[in-house]
Amino acid sequence: MSSHPLPPPKVVELLKSNNISRVKLFDADPLVLQALSASNIFVTVGIPNSMLKTFNSSRKAAESWVHDNVTRYFSHGGAGVRIEYVAVGDEPFLQSYGEQFHPFVIGAVMNIQAALAKANLAGEVKVIVPCSFDTFMSESGLPSKGHFRTDLNRTMIELLTFLRKHHSPFFVTISPFISFQQSKNISLDFALFKENARPHNDSRRTYKNSFDLSHDTLVAALSKIGFPDMDIVVARIGWPTDGAANATSSVAETFMKGLVDHLRSKTGTPLRPRNPPIETFIFSLLDEDQRSIASGNFERHWGVFTFDGQAKYQLNFGQGSKNLVNAQFVEYLSPKWCVVNNNKDLSNATARVSEACSVADCTALAPGGSCSNISWPGNISYAFNSYYQQHDQRADSCDFGGLGLITTVDPSVDDCIFIVELRTSHSVHNAYLVQWITFLTPYLFSCLLVFTLL
Repeated sequence: MSSHPLPPPKVVELLKSNNISRVKLFDADPLVLQALSASNIFVTVGIPNSMLKTFNSSRKAAESWVHDNVTRYFSHGGAGVRIEYVAVGDEPFLQSYGEQFHPFVIGAVMNIQAALAKANLAGEVKVIVPCSFDTFMSESGLPSKGHFRTDLNRTMIELLTFLRKHHSPFFVTISPFISFQQSKNISLDFALFKENARPHNDSRRTYKNSFDLSHDTLVAALSKIGFPDMDIVVARIGWPTDGAANATSSVAETFMKGLVDHLRSKTGTPLRPRNPPIETFIFSLLDEDQRSIASGNFERHWGVFTFDGQAKYQLNFGQGSKNLVNAQFVEYLSPKWCVVNNNKDLSNATARVSEACSVADCTALAPGGSCSNISWPGNISYAFNSYYQQHDQRADSCDFGGLGLITTVDPSVDDCIFIVELRTSHSVHNAYLVQWITFLTPYLFSCLLVFTLL
């Protein structure tokens, strides 16, 4: 969900150069699926929440979607895309959505499953529903008291019955970062797998990190409605690197290394010793400057890599001593920036900043962000440049009532980076949309990495 996405072929190169064997997409963009063809990467394709109502009411619509987005690309003997899951919705049970998508999930699941069966793909492709971190909870904070939200109990029983019948796992988000933000009982050390973190005790079980605590809260919730042995896939977990306090690359590196080491140890959790999640998808591959920030400015900074495919920190995904490999031969716009003209009257500059940030990405200026400490008028320049880059460095996008000035001197300060955007223009973007007019989803490559436990 980026204004200037890294081209899909370049993203596939990035995945392959880092030996990433699985990727989870949030839609079924044709350009992305074409790029993944013959890559030997296992793929989860997603159905956006906006389509659930239609698929709930129309099996024919579900059959058409499966034909256009699964059958058309499916790998037969090496060619095509190795599609292994269809994700029905993107966390449709998220509490903030209310009843917007919830009532249509099970009907959509059934119709997509029937469509796969009709296409003779039901034995190859499994249907799952990614569930948000707030589908389950424990008021006391103790895993043993875990349960699903009351409004979801009936739906969860229906979903889990379907998953068990078709031998599909339960996909769920675990978010230690958000748990840390929302709970006074979760310390930063506990979220980061630190050895010195104060443990949480639940009867005779001891929890040394937030991941195990959340995981076992889910296990207890599953057990309470009759599914104690359901396989779990962590559909989304990560740590943001900007836009909030403790959202930095160094903290994210500590978290990710702790997570990977914990998963590789295969010790499991107190409720499931030696039986960890069968897969864990890391959220996300790249930063995305167009993601909604309704839940926080950090939402645009989950990437292990920056928007242009450069590693933010080093991480060993189990490839020996090999470090992350950056995207190669990335094409950028000209090395130019838009800054504020200090020789002008800046009394109206705040209003211009608000205008720029209503469109552009200014999340790094948020409290705790990487640019929150740059002095005035540096923050004005940051906002101006963000708008200027997002608009392909057009001269008129650095006007701001005469306050803007184009420069070839990089205005970046310490960790506050004034970006130069990718050479992926809006005109090219729109051409792609015209080319694939039957697909209404925007050109994007939102994806997650997966650390597979062998």
